[in-house]
Amino acid sequence: MFKITPIQNKARQEEICELFGVIYRPLAFAYILYDHDTGDVMGMSQFEILEGEGYIYDLKQAPDSSDNEAMFILGRQTMNFIDLCGTHLCRASKDAGEAALMSSIGFKSVGEEYFADMTGMFDGKCSGHH
Repeated sequence: MFKITPIQNKARQEEICELFGVIYRPLAFAYILYDHDTGDVMGMSQFEILEGEGYIYDLKQAPDSSDNEAMFILGRQTMNFIDLCGTHLCRASKDAGEAALMSSIGFKSVGEEYFADMTGMFDGKCSGHH
């Protein structure tokens, strides 16, 4: 079993970013995915809510983890939070996460970025988003 929680301590966020080899962004929100039983870190996301859109910088799986379902849920949780804040459009860096993961959570490759229109994605009405 796994658990996703916001990282509310900036020192902890910086530590997790170092662990994953990503740029620490002190103004960004962050989530951590960890194994509930062992406490092992399985993944992390780092993102911002900008005017009119969200931006996902990182959606990374720990090198020793291989739980694609958990990463899918982390990605969707990150997107859902952005959507709940009233921002239904989201972009992501091309190196935010693995291409297959980004596609599976609803992003499309557009130039040098990924893009997702989350309108209706989380309203429970099966509006065609996968």
